[in-house]
Amino acid sequence: MDIFSIILTLLGVQLVHGLTHHKQLPVVIWHGMGDTCCDNQTMGAIRQIIADELPNTYVHSVRVGSTEGADRTAGFFGNVNTQLDSVCTDLLSIPELRGGVNLMGFSQGGLFARALVQRCSALKVQTLVTWGAPHSGVSQIPSCAQHDTMCNWMRRMASRGVYSWYVRDHVVQAQYFKDPNRLDEYLERNVFLPDINGDSRDQPLEYRERIVALEKMVLVRFSNDSMICPAGSSWFGFVDENGGEIGVEDTRMYREDWLGLRELNESGRLELVQVEGTHMQISERDLRSMVSKHFALRAPLLHVQ
Repeated sequence: MDIFSIILTLLGVQLVHGLTHHKQLPVVIWHGMGDTCCDNQTMGAIRQIIADELPNTYVHSVRVGSTEGADRTAGFFGNVNTQLDSVCTDLLSIPELRGGVNLMGFSQGGLFARALVQRCSALKVQTLVTWGAPHSGVSQIPSCAQHDTMCNWMRRMASRGVYSWYVRDHVVQAQYFKDPNRLDEYLERNVFLPDINGDSRDQPLEYRERIVALEKMVLVRFSNDSMICPAGSSWFGFVDENGGEIGVEDTRMYREDWLGLRELNESGRLELVQVEGTHMQISERDLRSMVSKHFALRAPLLHVQ
């Protein structure tokens, strides 16, 4: 065997060795408001696309509650903190997920997926991708289709006072509502968002450590998003008391690095992506590209001297 053949053989052995020591991670997806874990037209289709892009990969779609109906209801009503604890327990009980996962969340499911990274310490997350997620909260309660009775019921309850004791504990969207003109009330009465965003200033240090431990965080914003207000919340931006948009790098949270976003960004592990379209208008091409780019197993780089 000549020297060139020997080198190629050695490189092939190294490549196989690298692949066998880096397995394809399973994928966990979390749906948004008004959806369910397993609707064939939405999350079921997304799950199939991921499975097509990543053959033989385990894909789990989060369900809150024992049925799809309960899961849809939980997207409007319930305590998010309790739901996160339940989802964490469920995921940790699945054998296929024990070696680590990649996470993808849609709309409010992206916010909850990020909170899962921070709070579910035993779940090893490599990459987090969120689509149109209200990471900094919303300054307006999301709108509803006219025929969606449950969603409109949620809005009626929220209109009675998002910071009232009953609404804040039982309406999901109230738990990530943030009025820039009533920040004191938000900090005092919101039971979810101030904790995971560090606004309460007594956030556990582990929250930041778990964000910084990610290999990659990818935040997708829709160019014509009118559901998440402000749309910049998808990139951790927000608005001031006059409605002016504040970019993530201009927030105190980023400058003082409460969550570790600046560290992720400066190390090239934070990616802000904008796609054309309205809220959750995701093309199959964009979804496949995102999955392939960030979730597919890559062989380690080989250095030949």
